[in-house]
Amino acid sequence: MIASALALLLMQVGPAPTSTTFPDIPDETRERARQTHAENAPATAHAASGKLAECVTMAAEDAEAASDMAQKWRETAETQLELAQSAHCLGLALVRLDDFEGAQQAFDLAAGEVPDGAPAYQARLSAMSGNAAMAQGKPAIGELAFGRAVSYAAEAGDTVLSASVSVDRARALVALGRNDEAAKALAEARTSDPANARAWLLSATLSRRLERLGEAQEQIAQAATLAPQDPAVGLEAGVIAALSGREEEARRSFDSVLLVAPESDEATRARAYLEQLKP
Repeated sequence: MIASALALLLMQVGPAPTSTTFPDIPDETRERARQTHAENAPATAHAASGKLAECVTMAAEDAEAASDMAQKWRETAETQLELAQSAHCLGLALVRLDDFEGAQQAFDLAAGEVPDGAPAYQARLSAMSGNAAMAQGKPAIGELAFGRAVSYAAEAGDTVLSASVSVDRARALVALGRNDEAAKALAEARTSDPANARAWLLSATLSRRLERLGEAQEQIAQAATLAPQDPAVGLEAGVIAALSGREEEARRSFDSVLLVAPESDEATRARAYLEQLKP
Protein backbone atom coordinates (compact mmCIF):
# COMPACT_ATOMS: atom_id res chain seq x y z
CA MET A 1 0.00 0.00 0.00
CA ILE A 2 2.83 2.40 0.87
CA ALA A 3 4.53 1.69 -2.43
CA SER A 4 1.41 2.43 -4.43
CA ALA A 5 0.78 5.60 -2.44
CA LEU A 6 4.30 6.78 -3.17
CA ALA A 7 3.77 6.03 -6.83
CA LEU A 8 0.69 8.26 -6.85
CA LEU A 9 2.58 10.98 -5.05
CA LEU A 10 5.41 10.74 -7.54
CA MET A 11 2.96 11.15 -10.40
CA GLN A 12 1.59 14.31 -8.83
CA VAL A 13 4.83 16.12 -7.93
CA GLY A 14 7.55 15.01 -10.34
CA PRO A 15 10.00 14.39 -11.63
CA ALA A 16 9.35 16.76 -14.52
CA PRO A 17 12.47 18.77 -15.36
CA THR A 18 10.77 20.58 -18.23
CA SER A 19 7.81 21.79 -16.20
CA THR A 20 7.12 25.51 -16.53
CA THR A 21 6.54 26.09 -12.83
CA PHE A 22 7.93 24.92 -9.56
CA PRO A 23 5.49 22.28 -8.25
CA ASP A 24 3.85 22.39 -4.85
CA ILE A 25 4.58 26.06 -4.41
CA PRO A 26 1.77 28.44 -5.38
CA ASP A 27 2.40 29.59 -8.94
CA GLU A 28 3.39 33.19 -8.31
CA THR A 29 2.65 35.04 -11.57
CA ARG A 30 0.28 37.93 -10.89
CA GLU A 31 0.36 37.76 -7.11
CA ARG A 32 4.14 37.72 -7.16
CA ALA A 33 4.09 40.78 -9.41
CA ARG A 34 1.86 42.69 -7.00
CA GLN A 35 3.88 41.57 -3.99
CA THR A 36 7.20 42.53 -5.53
CA HIS A 37 5.97 45.95 -6.56
CA ALA A 38 4.55 46.63 -3.11
CA GLU A 39 7.81 45.57 -1.46
CA ASN A 40 10.08 47.52 -3.79
CA ALA A 41 8.13 50.74 -4.12
CA PRO A 42 9.42 52.22 -0.84
CA ALA A 43 12.59 50.15 -0.64
CA THR A 44 15.06 52.69 -1.97
CA ALA A 45 16.12 56.12 -0.92
CA HIS A 46 14.99 57.41 -4.30
CA ALA A 47 11.50 56.06 -3.61
CA ALA A 48 11.21 58.11 -0.44
CA SER A 49 10.08 61.28 -2.20
CA GLY A 50 6.70 62.56 -1.13
CA LYS A 51 5.06 62.09 -4.52
CA LEU A 52 6.13 58.48 -4.97
CA ALA A 53 5.10 57.60 -1.42
CA GLU A 54 1.74 59.23 -2.15
CA CYS A 55 1.45 57.20 -5.35
CA VAL A 56 2.15 53.92 -3.55
CA THR A 57 -0.71 54.64 -1.17
CA MET A 58 -3.02 55.90 -3.89
CA ALA A 59 -2.37 52.92 -6.17
CA ALA A 60 -3.56 50.56 -3.45
CA GLU A 61 -6.74 52.57 -2.89
CA ASP A 62 -7.58 54.04 -6.32
CA ALA A 63 -5.42 52.77 -9.15
CA GLU A 64 -7.13 54.94 -11.78
CA ALA A 65 -6.37 58.05 -9.77
CA ALA A 66 -2.77 56.93 -9.32
CA SER A 67 -2.44 56.44 -13.08
CA ASP A 68 -3.75 59.97 -13.70
CA MET A 69 -1.36 61.33 -11.09
CA ALA A 70 1.58 59.62 -12.76
CA GLN A 71 0.71 61.03 -16.19
CA LYS A 72 0.40 64.56 -14.85
CA TRP A 73 3.62 64.15 -12.87
CA ARG A 74 5.51 63.23 -16.04
CA GLU A 75 4.32 66.45 -17.66
CA THR A 76 5.68 68.58 -14.82
CA ALA A 77 8.80 66.59 -13.84
CA GLU A 78 11.79 68.86 -13.34
CA THR A 79 14.56 66.28 -12.95
CA GLN A 80 15.62 62.96 -14.45
CA LEU A 81 14.83 61.27 -11.15
CA GLU A 82 11.31 62.67 -11.15
CA LEU A 83 10.79 61.29 -14.64
CA ALA A 84 11.89 57.86 -13.44
CA GLN A 85 9.67 58.05 -10.38
CA SER A 86 6.63 59.13 -12.39
CA ALA A 87 7.05 56.09 -14.67
CA HIS A 88 7.52 53.96 -11.55
CA CYS A 89 4.27 55.39 -10.19
CA LEU A 90 2.49 54.60 -13.45
CA GLY A 91 3.75 51.02 -13.37
CA LEU A 92 2.45 50.54 -9.84
CA ALA A 93 -0.98 51.81 -10.85
CA LEU A 94 -1.12 49.59 -13.95
CA VAL A 95 -0.25 46.51 -11.88
CA ARG A 96 -3.27 47.24 -9.70
CA LEU A 97 -5.35 47.54 -12.86
CA ASP A 98 -4.07 44.16 -14.09
CA ASP A 99 -2.47 45.85 -17.11
CA PHE A 100 0.79 43.94 -16.80
CA GLU A 101 1.97 44.70 -20.32
CA GLY A 102 1.60 48.41 -19.68
CA ALA A 103 3.24 48.03 -16.28
CA GLN A 104 6.19 46.21 -17.79
CA GLN A 105 6.71 49.01 -20.29
CA ALA A 106 6.43 51.64 -17.55
CA PHE A 107 9.00 49.93 -15.36
CA ASP A 108 11.39 49.54 -18.29
CA LEU A 109 10.96 53.24 -19.03
CA ALA A 110 11.60 54.10 -15.39
CA ALA A 111 14.75 51.98 -15.21
CA GLY A 112 16.12 53.74 -18.29
CA GLU A 113 15.35 57.17 -16.85
CA VAL A 114 17.08 56.64 -13.50
CA PRO A 115 20.04 59.04 -13.28
CA ASP A 116 23.58 57.71 -12.98
CA GLY A 117 24.66 56.44 -9.59
CA ALA A 118 21.51 54.61 -8.54
CA PRO A 119 21.96 51.01 -9.74
CA ALA A 120 20.00 49.53 -6.80
CA TYR A 121 16.94 51.51 -7.88
CA GLN A 122 17.44 50.33 -11.46
CA ALA A 123 17.69 46.74 -10.19
CA ARG A 124 14.39 46.97 -8.38
CA LEU A 125 12.63 48.55 -11.35
CA SER A 126 14.03 45.90 -13.68
CA ALA A 127 12.84 43.19 -11.30
CA MET A 128 9.37 44.75 -11.34
CA SER A 129 9.46 44.66 -15.13
CA GLY A 130 10.45 41.00 -15.03
CA ASN A 131 7.62 40.07 -12.69
CA ALA A 132 5.15 41.97 -14.86
CA ALA A 133 6.37 39.94 -17.84
CA MET A 134 6.01 36.71 -15.86
CA ALA A 135 2.44 37.70 -14.99
CA GLN A 136 1.76 37.84 -18.74
CA GLY A 137 3.21 34.37 -19.24
CA LYS A 138 6.30 35.75 -21.00
CA PRO A 139 9.25 34.15 -19.18
CA ALA A 140 11.75 34.90 -21.99
CA ILE A 141 11.12 38.62 -21.60
CA GLY A 142 11.08 38.23 -17.83
CA GLU A 143 14.44 36.46 -17.84
CA LEU A 144 16.04 39.32 -19.77
CA ALA A 145 14.66 41.85 -17.29
CA PHE A 146 15.82 39.80 -14.31
CA GLY A 147 19.23 39.47 -15.93
CA ARG A 148 19.48 43.26 -16.09
CA ALA A 149 18.36 43.43 -12.47
CA VAL A 150 21.12 41.01 -11.45
CA SER A 151 23.72 43.18 -13.20
CA TYR A 152 22.44 46.37 -11.57
CA ALA A 153 22.35 44.76 -8.13
CA ALA A 154 25.93 43.55 -8.57
CA GLU A 155 26.97 47.06 -9.57
CA ALA A 156 25.30 48.38 -6.42
CA GLY A 157 27.11 45.81 -4.27
CA ASP A 158 23.80 44.90 -2.61
CA THR A 159 24.07 41.17 -1.86
CA VAL A 160 20.56 40.84 -0.41
CA LEU A 161 19.06 42.46 -3.50
CA SER A 162 21.29 40.32 -5.73
CA ALA A 163 19.92 37.18 -4.10
CA SER A 164 16.31 38.28 -4.47
CA VAL A 165 16.57 39.07 -8.19
CA SER A 166 18.62 35.92 -8.84
CA VAL A 167 15.78 33.86 -7.36
CA ASP A 168 13.31 35.60 -9.66
CA ARG A 169 15.60 34.96 -12.63
CA ALA A 170 15.69 31.27 -11.67
CA ARG A 171 11.88 31.14 -11.83
CA ALA A 172 11.99 32.47 -15.38
CA LEU A 173 14.73 30.03 -16.37
CA VAL A 174 12.70 27.09 -15.05
CA ALA A 175 9.72 28.29 -17.04
CA LEU A 176 11.96 28.23 -20.11
CA GLY A 177 13.17 24.70 -19.35
CA ARG A 178 16.71 25.93 -18.68
CA ASN A 179 17.06 24.04 -15.42
CA ASP A 180 20.85 23.91 -15.16
CA GLU A 181 21.00 27.69 -15.52
CA ALA A 182 18.23 28.01 -12.96
CA ALA A 183 20.18 25.85 -10.51
CA LYS A 184 23.22 28.07 -11.03
CA ALA A 185 21.15 31.22 -10.45
CA LEU A 186 19.79 29.75 -7.22
CA ALA A 187 23.31 28.81 -6.09
CA GLU A 188 24.36 32.41 -6.70
CA ALA A 189 21.39 33.60 -4.65
CA ARG A 190 22.31 31.33 -1.75
CA THR A 191 25.89 32.58 -1.85
CA SER A 192 24.85 36.23 -2.02
CA ASP A 193 22.38 35.91 0.86
CA PRO A 194 22.60 32.66 2.83
CA ALA A 195 19.61 33.82 4.91
CA ASN A 196 17.25 33.92 1.91
CA ALA A 197 14.85 31.10 2.78
CA ARG A 198 13.06 31.36 -0.56
CA ALA A 199 16.31 30.63 -2.40
CA TRP A 200 16.82 27.46 -0.35
CA LEU A 201 13.20 26.37 -0.79
CA LEU A 202 13.19 26.78 -4.56
CA SER A 203 16.62 25.15 -4.74
CA ALA A 204 15.21 22.11 -2.93
CA THR A 205 12.19 22.00 -5.22
CA LEU A 206 14.31 22.17 -8.35
CA SER A 207 16.78 19.59 -7.05
CA ARG A 208 13.89 17.26 -6.25
CA ARG A 209 12.40 17.67 -9.71
CA LEU A 210 15.80 16.87 -11.19
CA GLU A 211 15.84 13.73 -9.01
CA ARG A 212 18.76 14.97 -6.92
CA LEU A 213 17.11 13.98 -3.66
CA GLY A 214 20.28 14.19 -1.56
CA GLU A 215 20.82 17.81 -2.53
CA ALA A 216 17.12 18.51 -2.13
CA GLN A 217 17.18 17.18 1.44
CA GLU A 218 20.13 19.38 2.43
CA GLN A 219 18.53 22.43 0.86
CA ILE A 220 15.09 21.95 2.40
CA ALA A 221 16.69 21.41 5.80
CA GLN A 222 18.33 24.81 5.52
CA ALA A 223 15.06 26.38 4.37
CA ALA A 224 13.33 24.88 7.41
CA THR A 225 15.98 26.35 9.70
CA LEU A 226 15.43 29.80 8.23
CA ALA A 227 11.63 29.63 7.89
CA PRO A 228 10.27 26.94 10.22
CA GLN A 229 6.70 28.29 10.06
CA ASP A 230 6.47 28.50 6.27
CA PRO A 231 3.89 25.95 5.09
CA ALA A 232 5.53 25.75 1.63
CA VAL A 233 8.74 24.62 3.31
CA GLY A 234 6.92 21.97 5.34
CA LEU A 235 5.10 20.71 2.26
CA GLU A 236 8.28 20.44 0.21
CA ALA A 237 10.07 18.70 3.09
CA GLY A 238 7.27 16.13 3.19
CA VAL A 239 7.40 15.53 -0.55
CA ILE A 240 11.16 15.04 -0.50
CA ALA A 241 10.91 12.68 2.45
CA ALA A 242 8.14 10.66 0.80
CA LEU A 243 10.02 10.30 -2.46
CA SER A 244 13.12 9.26 -0.50
CA GLY A 245 11.15 6.46 1.19
CA ARG A 246 10.98 8.11 4.64
CA GLU A 247 7.23 7.80 5.13
CA GLU A 248 7.06 8.67 8.84
CA GLU A 249 9.16 11.77 8.34
CA ALA A 250 6.92 12.73 5.43
CA ARG A 251 3.83 12.38 7.60
CA ARG A 252 5.36 14.59 10.29
CA SER A 253 6.17 17.27 7.72
CA PHE A 254 2.69 17.18 6.22
CA ASP A 255 1.16 17.27 9.71
CA SER A 256 3.25 20.35 10.49
CA VAL A 257 1.69 22.13 7.51
CA LEU A 258 -1.78 21.43 8.89
CA LEU A 259 -0.68 22.79 12.24
CA VAL A 260 0.86 26.08 11.11
CA ALA A 261 -1.48 26.92 8.21
CA PRO A 262 -4.62 24.74 8.28
CA GLU A 263 -6.54 26.90 5.76
CA SER A 264 -3.73 27.29 3.23
CA ASP A 265 -3.38 25.78 -0.24
CA GLU A 266 -0.38 23.89 1.13
CA ALA A 267 -2.60 22.32 3.77
CA THR A 268 -5.00 21.10 1.10
CA ARG A 269 -2.13 19.39 -0.68
CA ALA A 270 -0.73 18.03 2.57
CA ARG A 271 -4.07 16.38 3.39
CA ALA A 272 -4.15 14.76 -0.04
CA TYR A 273 -0.62 13.41 0.39
CA LEU A 274 -1.40 12.10 3.87
CA GLU A 275 -4.33 10.18 2.42
CA GLN A 276 -1.97 8.60 -0.08
CA LEU A 277 0.47 7.64 2.66
CA LYS A 278 -2.08 5.81 4.77
CA PRO A 279 -0.94 2.20 5.42
